[in-house]
Amino acid sequence: MRIYKVGLPFIGMSSLMLLMSPLANAAEMPSMDHSGMDMSDMDHSGMDMSDMDHSGMDMSDMDHSSMDMSDMDHSGMDMSDMDHSSMDMSGMDHSSMNMSGMQGGEPPADARSPDYSNGVPYGQYGKPMMMGSMPLWGVSVDDLGYQFDDDQINFEATGWYGTDSNRIRLRTEGSAQTKDDKEIDSLSSLAYWKPLSIFWNGEAGVAYDTENDKSAVMAGIVGTAPYFIETDARAYLYTDGQIRLDLGAEYEWRLDQHWVVIPEVGLTAFSKDDHDNDITKGFNEMETEVRLTYETFSRQLAPYIGMSYETALGKARGQRRQHNEPVDSSSLTTGVKFWF
Repeated sequence: MRIYKVGLPFIGMSSLMLLMSPLANAAEMPSMDHSGMDMSDMDHSGMDMSDMDHSGMDMSDMDHSSMDMSDMDHSGMDMSDMDHSSMDMSGMDHSSMNMSGMQGGEPPADARSPDYSNGVPYGQYGKPMMMGSMPLWGVSVDDLGYQFDDDQINFEATGWYGTDSNRIRLRTEGSAQTKDDKEIDSLSSLAYWKPLSIFWNGEAGVAYDTENDKSAVMAGIVGTAPYFIETDARAYLYTDGQIRLDLGAEYEWRLDQHWVVIPEVGLTAFSKDDHDNDITKGFNEMETEVRLTYETFSRQLAPYIGMSYETALGKARGQRRQHNEPVDSSSLTTGVKFWF
């Protein structure tokens, strides 16, 4: 039996050649053409490329137009650290993108019914209505008081029915004597009321004056002047051609939540003389009053105590002296004002 001995240098050289062979094959791979390789059936799910460095990869010349990524799952991809500032998408064409399923856009023609009910009935209460369009009514008694020195009852009240845009108003003011013949002097009007601006309202209607027993056509303007002064101006054209002008102003000086001081002033003027009714041309009289009121029951009821003063103006002063009537008069008053 013949035994062959192989030396250690030969074994080392053989091992070195075996190791160099894979390295030589790997060096030749960059020049390989992968365009003909079909990797569509390859399963890359088990490949771990988290440690791979792609920073040196140049994909600017790659054509992605034929890549189908519709089945790819991107839910596990974290792109929060990606920098998109250098991406230029100005050349992208979005005309073929279908975003009809996204929220927004024009609704279909039958998306909603004209009355916004969508076919749902209103039920037992009927169709809802805006508060400004709903007809309402109200009564306001601005003055119902007694004058001790003149021994008479003064009154001023207004009732209305309608909406915020159109109303019918019934208004009356005057006095009733409580002694002798108990005469009642009043001026009442029925008018159509309509807002003219934010702070002013207009009135037009008919009126009747019991003092001279004549009817008239009335027109006026009522509203809030600067500094919250309640102002009213009304003109009356009587059947005999006489014109009467009433001017009034009132201010509410609120001391606290309940106590209110109300000063007011009123002027009356006529266009011509009427000796039968003791009327002279121009301003005839001025009435002033200061009332201290206490509002109760949510300000709907306010008893008051005050002082009134009345004086004749112009030629009316001389006419009163001729008839032995007082030119000036003052009186303590007490009464109540309320609304509902």
